Amino acid sequence: MTDTAEFLIIGGGLEGLAIAWSLAERGATDILVLERATLCSGMTGKSSGVVRCHYGAPSLAAMSWWSVPFFENAADILGDDLGFTQCGYAVGVGADNLEPLKANVAMQQALGIEVDLIGQDDMARLWPGLRVDDFAGIAYEPRGGRGEAYLTGMAFATAARRLGVQVRQQTPVAELLTAAGRVIGARLADGAEVHAATTVLAAGPWTPALAATAAVPVEVKAQRAQLILIDQGEPMPQVPVLSDLASLQYLCREPNGELLVGNSDHAVPEYLDPDDFVNRADAATVEKVIGRLDHRLPHMPDPRVTGSYVGAYDVTPDYNPIIGPAPVPGLFLATGFSGHGFKISPAVGGLVADLLLHGRTDLPNVDAADFRYERFAQGRPLLSPHPYAGAGEMR
Repeated sequence: MTDTAEFLIIGGGLEGLAIAWSLAERGATDILVLERATLCSGMTGKSSGVVRCHYGAPSLAAMSWWSVPFFENAADILGDDLGFTQCGYAVGVGADNLEPLKANVAMQQALGIEVDLIGQDDMARLWPGLRVDDFAGIAYEPRGGRGEAYLTGMAFATAARRLGVQVRQQTPVAELLTAAGRVIGARLADGAEVHAATTVLAAGPWTPALAATAAVPVEVKAQRAQLILIDQGEPMPQVPVLSDLASLQYLCREPNGELLVGNSDHAVPEYLDPDDFVNRADAATVEKVIGRLDHRLPHMPDPRVTGSYVGAYDVTPDYNPIIGPAPVPGLFLATGFSGHGFKISPAVGGLVADLLLHGRTDLPNVDAADFRYERFAQGRPLLSPHPYAGAGEMR
């Protein structure tokens, strides 16, 4: 059996669904999304859901900033609030990273982003009990916060279906189909085929294997990300999300008042098989988290670890996404989001739809060429002019 579509999107996670909705919202009418399991069942469900604009690459910061009003007004746009809590976002650095912080904040302010440098006393008021004396500089975004990636992906799916997008779950793709030097669709695991004018590959860490079936090498690896949940002994009040680049960790308040702790030290990355990994943090990571938290939150009443889980960042060599045409006609890549995908997902959908429908984008301060596939072969990766020591390219 052979089906056809104008736009075939492989991957029913957050990015694929954001792209599907954005295409339909701009008037495209023949869109099919294929998901290997159930919607948002891959790495979307492992996202920590942070909303922030603190990036050193201007295009990435601009995409995050463009997305903030989307999260704020999602109930009107998609019919769902996406679980967004505008608790604010702060990043604190040690003395070795003070100058990069100042330079990045100045760049972000030039883009119109609402961010300011604040003092230790200000941070202590925003987060009572937080140790702040080793922060040489702190930046604060009052419009940052936390959302729910799974809810966001499902909201995009529901809104896309209302606009006529077809979504098929439990439909794994076996390979891309090629003819006359271009990608013409995909062959499914059951042998059926879908032919399409344009195939969008948005399959996260599963993208390289599928792209290889069309002889397109994609430099994306699945980097292990371990998340720890901590009960402080009493529910935490509402506090900002904190990127603690002095201790190389990030802290988020969970809806139930627990603390979610993630790693910001990417000096020695670990990789995993996205189809075969242990879904809990290892003992060494738990011990490291306890030590860092004891330093940053020394007055927790009765802390204990309540759980952990493991996800995977689909990382590129420069820790920034590939968004653009593949070297084989008919194939478009949206992959390698490297931990940035949730906060920029509304802009990703808009950018991809613009490029597919018009060949350009009007997203303010976003240079689509920054995310081109060819940049690695050209020796021109997308790097922050002012990176943070220890945190790699994740900020």
